[in-house]
Amino acid sequence: MTKFFLLLFSLFTFFFLSAQEKPEGLFINSKAPDFKAIDQYGTEIRLKDVLKDSSVVLIFYRGQWCPYCNKQLKKLEDSLQLIKEKGARLIAITPEKPEYISKTIEKTQASFPLIYDKDMKIMKAYAVAFEVDDRTVSRYKNADIDLATANGQKEKVYLPVPAVYIISKKEGTIVYRYFDFDYKKRASVKEILDNL
Repeated sequence: MTKFFLLLFSLFTFFFLSAQEKPEGLFINSKAPDFKAIDQYGTEIRLKDVLKDSSVVLIFYRGQWCPYCNKQLKKLEDSLQLIKEKGARLIAITPEKPEYISKTIEKTQASFPLIYDKDMKIMKAYAVAFEVDDRTVSRYKNADIDLATANGQKEKVYLPVPAVYIISKKEGTIVYRYFDFDYKKRASVKEILDNL
């Protein structure tokens, strides 16, 4: 009987810990965690300062190697004036180092702030970071995508769920979220504009 309960406890613990590894993202009405980081122009971006004047559309993207990310960022760049007219600023966060951000700019012409989240602090605060399994890391490496090098990560490799948060001006709460583990699915520009 003791062995049965020990087995049951072990299975419960395994499934509980497995479930915890998968991020859920922040939810609507959550307070958006403040952050301070440097964008591609060398400008310091502090969320609470930006929120004094405008709402923020916060995008998490995987990297310049991701065609779905590039397509989304290009569409956002093409619609940047519409976002600004709604009283919002667009900020994108990536795990990729600055030299790879320049490749994102080449591919998308992004003029809005692109921020390298060096130690994944922002991504972890927004609950979008997940550990990439070794098999997937190897598959990417076979396709000449070295995630560990591009992201400056050593032992474990992390990526963000390609999430979108709209953060309200002044209150700093999340009023919209798009969070889907399927990296091929993205929030449309129309959906973002409709929620600003």
